[in-house]
Amino acid sequence: MFPDARVYAFEPLPANIEKIEANLKKYAKPNITIIKEALSDQQGTATFFVSSGHPDNKPAVDEWDYGNKSSSLLAPHETKNTHKWLEFNEEITVPTNTLENVCQQHGIDTIDFIHMDVQGAELMVLSGAGKLLSEIKLIWLEVEAIELYKDQPVKVDVEEFMRLNDFQLIKDTVGRTSGDQLYVEKAFYKKIKASMSLLSRINHFFFKK
Repeated sequence: MFPDARVYAFEPLPANIEKIEANLKKYAKPNITIIKEALSDQQGTATFFVSSGHPDNKPAVDEWDYGNKSSSLLAPHETKNTHKWLEFNEEITVPTNTLENVCQQHGIDTIDFIHMDVQGAELMVLSGAGKLLSEIKLIWLEVEAIELYKDQPVKVDVEEFMRLNDFQLIKDTVGRTSGDQLYVEKAFYKKIKASMSLLSRINHFFFKK
């Protein structure tokens, strides 16, 4: 839909980086850049808790690795109760960086859309945006209602942070355990509403019966 977009994908797990690089080569996607680091609120290194495992009621297929989607900068906590099949048997050290630093390094001064699924590290990533946070238009992120990872922010914490930083919540699918939320920066949200209102008036003027 957006062939001229620049996409920056963040992945600290070496095995996943290999898969991403193979796919980018296979599908010839030069507009996608892999950042081989974990986004955080500081630059340096950190322990990364690597997930694995497979649910008993799901078929084993090469196309979908269930256990390879829950690795985190935070130690597992309630995951042991909510996803009993999910294992964390490996810890590795990965490089970390902040969103603010990465954007400076790549000459990025505004971000149209962030899709974030970082297993409890959401506010670490957003705090690391620094002054650039106000230049992000839309943020889609996974949010937990319970502490799946040790000391992670839960739904009320995320909503308070976003409210204080002038983001409008427009979509919420968080249930008893987790879900997703979509936020729009408030100034951008007002522009969208104004444009939609103008379009509605134009349509009414030209196409009214």
